[in-house]
Parts: sequence; structure tokens; C-alpha cells
Amino acid sequence: MNPAPLRTLARAVTAAALLLAATACTNDSPPSSSKPASPQASTAPATTSPSARTTAMNIRLTLNGHHIAATLNDSSTARDLAAQLPLTLPVRDFHQAEKTADLPRKLSTSGAPEGADPQVGDLAYYAPWNQLATYYGDAPYATGLVILGHMADGGAEQLATADEITIEAAP
Repeated sequence: MNPAPLRTLARAVTAAALLLAATACTNDSPPSSSKPASPQASTAPATTSPSARTTAMNIRLTLNGHHIAATLNDSSTARDLAAQLPLTLPVRDFHQAEKTADLPRKLSTSGAPEGADPQVGDLAYYAPWNQLATYYGDAPYATGLVILGHMADGGAEQLATADEITIEAAP
């Protein structure tokens, strides 16, 4: 048997193994999201990564006449919401933990995680119902929830009694 083809094959296998190892060691996965505003809550662990809460855009919420600073993260879903601003939406209470509002159109969920575990003050998109979800209380992990950003301290208290939310780019 000619050793040249074996050497070529050995090099190719070694190169493929190195490429596979290098690819497995990178963290190019999309940012995780938080929990959905739906009754489909799950006991699955949260998949929210630190990058899911990374600031990409400053926005301003108006709740009960009070301006609340907030930030959107750098996800395709948050960028899609930002493209719809300004928005003024009626909100309704959901499970005494969040306010939800129907969005004018569906948002992109490209690269979004399967679900998320929201925190008080989070802004999120609940994809199955095409709703904006804003959290003023503790809520469990939910499949279909994508974290969009977070409001500044004090926003959750204003949100609890709000009937309407205005979202716009920060001045």
C-alpha cells in the first residue's frame, strides 16, 4: 500500500479534529432569553446568559405620567422592537407579576433561546402570543419568552399600577 494517501488521510483527520475542537470551544451561541408571559410555564432551568441583558439601546418608558429609563439588549428581537418605536400600548395584568400588551406585529426571534426566567424590571417578548411582557413581580421560567431589556430602578413600582405604556427612544 502506498503511504502517501495514508499520510494525506491522517492530515485531513487531524485537521478535522482540530477544527471540531476549536469550534466546540467557542461561544458563538445566541444570547438566551427569559421567561414568557404565558401559562405554559415550565420547570426547566433558565437559559438566560449574561449577554442577554447586554445594553444596546437606551429607551424611555412612560408609566402613569412618569418617565422611566430602560435599556434594550443587543438581540435581533430587541432590535426588531426598537424599529417599531415609538409605541403606546394598553397593558393588562397577568398573574399579578407582569403587565402584557399586544404588539402591532410579530418580532423576529432569530437566534433566541427556547425560553427565559425573567427578573423584576425585565422587558420581554412572549412569542407565542405576540405580546410585550413587563415584569413588576417574580415570575417563573417560560418557554417562548425572549428577554429584550431591563428598566431602571423604580420602574417596576410604577408598572404595577399602569394601564398604558409608552416606549420610545431615549431623548
